[in-house]
Amino acid sequence: MSEIHIIGCGFVADLYMKSLATFPDIRIVSVYDRDPDRLAAFCAYWSVTPAASLEEILRSQPEGRLILNLTNPDSHYEISRACLDAGFHVYSEKPLAMNMEDAFALHEIAAERGLMLASAPCSILSEAAQTLAAAIRAEICGKPRLVYAELDDDFIPQAPHDKWFSESGAPWPYEDEMRVGCTLEHAGYYLTWLIGVFGSVKTVVAASADVIPGKLADGGAAPDFSVATLFFESGMVARLTCSIVAPHDHQIRIFGEKGVIEARDAWNNDAAIRFRRRYSLRRRLINHPFPQRIRLKGPTHPKVPRTGA
Repeated sequence: MSEIHIIGCGFVADLYMKSLATFPDIRIVSVYDRDPDRLAAFCAYWSVTPAASLEEILRSQPEGRLILNLTNPDSHYEISRACLDAGFHVYSEKPLAMNMEDAFALHEIAAERGLMLASAPCSILSEAAQTLAAAIRAEICGKPRLVYAELDDDFIPQAPHDKWFSESGAPWPYEDEMRVGCTLEHAGYYLTWLIGVFGSVKTVVAASADVIPGKLADGGAAPDFSVATLFFESGMVARLTCSIVAPHDHQIRIFGEKGVIEARDAWNNDAAIRFRRRYSLRRRLINHPFPQRIRLKGPTHPKVPRTGA
């Protein structure tokens, strides 16, 4: 039986609870949030035990236990550091920290203490990512030459986000999302897939822009559009685009010498992985209009239904 504590009971915590419910060998020891009303609502909804304070968790038995750090992004470094200092393994919501210095500092502390430190996203472990990786390794599309990956979420400032609530009643954290920005929030989904398949990135050529001004009254919003070209040590080249402006598009396409491997959505662990064979018809070059679905053999993992916006 694995034992964990949860710190932070906001919007994302309910998504974790739905996922954790598929693992009967995990026990939630206690939960804490600095907002007592949010803590009470969360614990009542999920029937978990509240901790009286953060210090109560940090003073408890750390050996073999993991802390899920689901706090606001600007608290990630401070909370994760306190947990590591207390001897706990840590899994943090994204981003690991708000700047690289703090991220490296956390890794150094974890290494010195022999503790595990990880950060969302972990969708590289999903059936979709593993199926796509296996298809590329098998060269189903031939030798891969180029990747296009999109993480566009539509015109979010105009969305009815004030009506978005988690299962236990937490509001969607609009301000946090705007301050962190779509790049730090979302690029990691496909970055982890691409690095997991193609290895280390040697060079990044990138640009970003704030094309929707006034998203936050104090002007503290991060850029709402970014595009990067990634040059891998292995020779692969990929383009990764993030925005909260362009219409919803989470597809990834790997262009190979025999055709295209594609998936429509990185955030769906059960996303279909398809292959479009390339062929010539008279004087035209065609990617097959009816793609072949690629599946892995053997059992898969439990799927958690996605609901809402």
